[in-house]
Amino acid sequence: MQSSLISKLEKAKRYAEEPERVSISSFSAVFRGENNDHVLGLSEGKWHCNCHFFSQWGECAHIMTLQRLLARMLPGQPDPAIRA
Repeated sequence: MQSSLISKLEKAKRYAEEPERVSISSFSAVFRGENNDHVLGLSEGKWHCNCHFFSQWGECAHIMTLQRLLARMLPGQPDPAIRA
C-alpha cells in the first residue's frame, strides 16, 4: 500500500476517535422500524420523519434514536439524555 494512503487511513482513524470535529447540518436516512421503513432527516436544524406519530406530535422514536446516536455531532439540538 502506498505510504500516502497509509497516512490517510491513520488520520481517518484518529479523526473517528474525535467525533466533536464533525458537525452535521443536514442529512437523510432510512430507519427500519418494527412495522415499516421510515424516511427521516435533518435540514436547516429541523427534523422530519414520514411516520404517523411525527405528523401528529412533531417528534418520534426514530428521530430520538438518531439524536442519541449522533448527539455529539448535532449542534444546537436538544440533549437526548434529558428525555430519558
